[in-house]
Amino acid sequence: MKLIHLSDLHLGKRVNEFSMIDDQKYILDEILKIIDGEHPDGVILAGDIYDKPVPSAEAVQLFDRFLCDLAERKLQVMAISGNHDSAERMAFGAKLMDASGIHMSPVYGGMTEPVILDDEYGTIYFWMLPFLKPAHVRRFYPDAEIESYTDAMKAAVDAMNIDFSKRNVLITHQFVTGAGRSESEELSVGGSDNVDGTVFEGFDYVALGHIHRPQNMESERIRYCGTPLKYSFSEASHEKSVTVVELGAKTGKGACGELQIRTIPLAAKHDLREIRGTYLDLTSRDYYLGTRTDDYLHITLTDEEDVPDAVGKLRIIYPNLMKLDYDNARTRASQNLTLADDVEHRSPLDLFGEFYQVQNNQEMSSQQCELMAQLIEKIWEGDA
Repeated sequence: MKLIHLSDLHLGKRVNEFSMIDDQKYILDEILKIIDGEHPDGVILAGDIYDKPVPSAEAVQLFDRFLCDLAERKLQVMAISGNHDSAERMAFGAKLMDASGIHMSPVYGGMTEPVILDDEYGTIYFWMLPFLKPAHVRRFYPDAEIESYTDAMKAAVDAMNIDFSKRNVLITHQFVTGAGRSESEELSVGGSDNVDGTVFEGFDYVALGHIHRPQNMESERIRYCGTPLKYSFSEASHEKSVTVVELGAKTGKGACGELQIRTIPLAAKHDLREIRGTYLDLTSRDYYLGTRTDDYLHITLTDEEDVPDAVGKLRIIYPNLMKLDYDNARTRASQNLTLADDVEHRSPLDLFGEFYQVQNNQEMSSQQCELMAQLIEKIWEGDA
């Protein structure tokens, strides 16, 4: 059985106040092209369909269109809610959609019923576990010791009474210990949301969502497919892709089934990149004519002096400039401002000169000293 593993669409997301909805429409169309070329049997959506529990109308309409496109292709779709989703909203109409091959995870109720599909090698059981916290599971198993996320996941899996002599796929949305994170993911203090990968032993494939970088965990059987788009500059170096999963026959008693994993690259409508240089370098025709100026950009200027209205000027060339920083002697300075011990015996100009040096990691120029002296004299005259 061939499956397309997707997660973390984050429909409706805004990055640095830029709406990503048009980019999301584009990338979903690109995914549909890949699906048409691969002819899979099913599509897995491993949580964080939306970016907010109450998504925008545009985001809902976009997901509705995507589901309809998948249903028209007679695909089996298995979708769960993530930590950004509302489990109740995601579960709405689930029983009605089952007949169309669209299987939405219900709100967790202590017991999990699998979606059962068949291929030439027999039956495959798909277990859909939405994002769970220990409190979600503890209420159904009050006598069990459920203190951690690992405890909660183990209790939920144990309650499934899985026959591991058959092929089983788990779809869930959690942070597995050791996964590499990005800034755009929600973090818990001290890694309190970690789930130990040992709770997934026996599954033929574990389709994970939550982490934005594509990666395998202990083995390729436990995999994050990553986001289809870059959602923070910590993801600028990521290579986004679609994960294609092919499940074969069981190779023996107690063994996992045959598995093949490969990825197909995704190219976004606008890349999300970081560039750096002086203002003159980045605004020279030789530079910007050789690059994609409409990409989403984080620009770091290395000029020692701030450029007046730099954001407005740069957006004439780079309309999707999201973030501007400086990297110079002033910003690298790590000195703490301290009050001089002999402040009463120092002139205001000397004190301001010391303040300027601490803040900018360089002394004032002679022109700046002259200007400051004139300003101080003018202020004193006004006070008099």
